[in-house]
Amino acid sequence: MTATTTAPVAAPSVRTGRPRPSACLRAWATRAPLLPALIFMIVVTQLPFVATLVISFFDWNALYPDARRFTGVDNYRHVLTDADLRDSVWTTILLTVTVVLVSLLLGLLLALLLDRRFRGRGLVRTLLIAPFLVVPVAAALLWKHVLYNPEYGLLNGLLHYVGGPQPDWISGTPLLAVEASLVWQWTPFMMLIILAGLQSRDPQQVEAARVDGASDWQVFRHLTLPHLRRYLELGALLGSIYIVQNFDAVFTITSGGLGTANLPYTVYQSFYQAHENGLASAAGVLVVIGSIVIATFALRVVSSLFREEVNRG
Repeated sequence: MTATTTAPVAAPSVRTGRPRPSACLRAWATRAPLLPALIFMIVVTQLPFVATLVISFFDWNALYPDARRFTGVDNYRHVLTDADLRDSVWTTILLTVTVVLVSLLLGLLLALLLDRRFRGRGLVRTLLIAPFLVVPVAAALLWKHVLYNPEYGLLNGLLHYVGGPQPDWISGTPLLAVEASLVWQWTPFMMLIILAGLQSRDPQQVEAARVDGASDWQVFRHLTLPHLRRYLELGALLGSIYIVQNFDAVFTITSGGLGTANLPYTVYQSFYQAHENGLASAAGVLVVIGSIVIATFALRVVSSLFREEVNRG
């Protein structure tokens, strides 16, 4: 027998004669399509904020543009010490906490209802989501004229039918009137977030608990509610970001009167009615800072939700 040897086959050359692009160039090539959007965002959002921040350090009345002068942090000191502005801050906190908590509670109840199978569930879900799709100003006008009007409003019409009183809802309970319209509009949003959390539960854990004899309340308390904690936090934080900045309902329903002027409405009043550009800018900067703080917590909750989903997968 003669031994045969096979010559090794030469590996094909991977060189093409062109230099390989560096990692930095590849990264920039990947991000290049996003640059127009980034530039647009900077021009539309960051430059106006920088201008607002600069104006907030000036005593600047639009009626007397030649009399403007640099005052440092005096505008911020005035915002934090003025009685009317402090009242608007308190109104903003009260409005935000009330609307968010009530919306979360109602959203949780509706989500638990929609998590069950029944005939017509798709139609019910669509009807419950509809209020969130209404334009905020249109929703406020709907509540002001169709529901709250003391002469032809639906609420007083129902009370008249049963022989009840005919209250003036806006004059009698102004803050409650604003809160009710916001709760109606934001409950569907909370419901969708909580419903997503309910449908991400592990069905085997629920089935095992029921096999062990756990009641519906025990399943909800020991399994469902701990699982929904992150989703409830996310709904509360996202709702707070919006309600803190809400202007439409306050302006449309009460025009900021009767103790309903929140901080965004006070900014509008200072800028467009008193023409105090510096004072309004300082109040606006404080609103933005508060929103950023809330948004930071919201982003942390979202990232933790993503991590939990990845670990579960």
